[in-house]
Amino acid sequence: MKHLNQNQEFRFNEVLFEHRNKEYGAYALRNESDRILTKALFVGVSLLAAISITPLVISAFTNEPSVHVPVDGPPVIIKLKKVDDQQRPPVEIVKPVQPVSPPNVKQVDTSVPVPKSDAIEPIKQNKPKDATSGLIDNLKGDPVKPDSYLPPPPVIGNGPVIKDTPVPAPKVDDNHIANKGELSAEAIFAGGIDSFRNKVIGKFDSSGFEGTGETMRTIITFVVEKDGTISGIKADGKDAEFNKEAIRTIKSVGGTWKAAKNKQGETVRSYFKFPITMNFE
Repeated sequence: MKHLNQNQEFRFNEVLFEHRNKEYGAYALRNESDRILTKALFVGVSLLAAISITPLVISAFTNEPSVHVPVDGPPVIIKLKKVDDQQRPPVEIVKPVQPVSPPNVKQVDTSVPVPKSDAIEPIKQNKPKDATSGLIDNLKGDPVKPDSYLPPPPVIGNGPVIKDTPVPAPKVDDNHIANKGELSAEAIFAGGIDSFRNKVIGKFDSSGFEGTGETMRTIITFVVEKDGTISGIKADGKDAEFNKEAIRTIKSVGGTWKAAKNKQGETVRSYFKFPITMNFE
C-alpha cells in the first residue's frame, strides 16, 4: 500500500512538473517529503527520550537522596544529608504536673451564709489568734504565723527647707471701676435703697410733664466713689427732658453712699443703676 501511494505521488509530481524545470527545489522537496518527515520523527523521539533519561542516570550515580520541590519555574533539587543515629539529640520525657495539696493551716469559716427561710443561726465562736479566715473550720491545722512585716522608715534628707511664699494679689488701679463679678459687697445708700427712692420721688419736678397722659422711663447710671460720693451720672431714656430732670434730681438728693468692696475686702469704685418710671395723667 505504501509503495502504491508513493507511486501515485510520483506520477502526480511527474504530471504536475511536466514541461517545467525539475531542477527547481519544490520538485525535489515533494519527492523527498516522506523521508524527511520520517527522519524528523526519529530525531524528535530520540531527543525527548534522552532528556527524560538524563535525570535518572544522574541520580543513579549519586548516593545521597534528593527531594524535588515543585515551585514556579525550573525544578530545584535539594540534597538531604544522612543523619547518624548517634548525632540525634536525646528525647526528653516530660513528666506530668503533680497536684500540690494546699497547706494545712488553722482557719475559721468566715463566709457569709446564704439566706434561707429555715436557716439555723450558727454557733458563734471566737477566732483564735493563730488562725486565719477561710471557708471551712479547721482548728487542728498548723498555726498561722503572725504578720511581723514592718515598713521601712522613710528617708528624711538634710537639705534646705523650701517654704511656699504666697503670691501677692495684683494691685488694683485706683481708677478701675469694678464690675459686678469682682464684688463681694455692692455699693448701697447710707439710709437704704428705699430711703434713696423716696428722696428721688420727693425732689423730682413733674410740673412740666403733668397732663400728658404718658409713662416716662429712664435708667440712671452713676459711679459710687471710694469716699461715698457719686460721679458720672448718665440717663438712658427716650425723652431728653425727662432724662435731664432725672439727672438733676439725683444730684440734688445728696447723701452719703457706702462704697463697694472687692473679693479681697478692699474698697473699690463701682457702677450703680437706678431705674425711674413715672406715669403722668
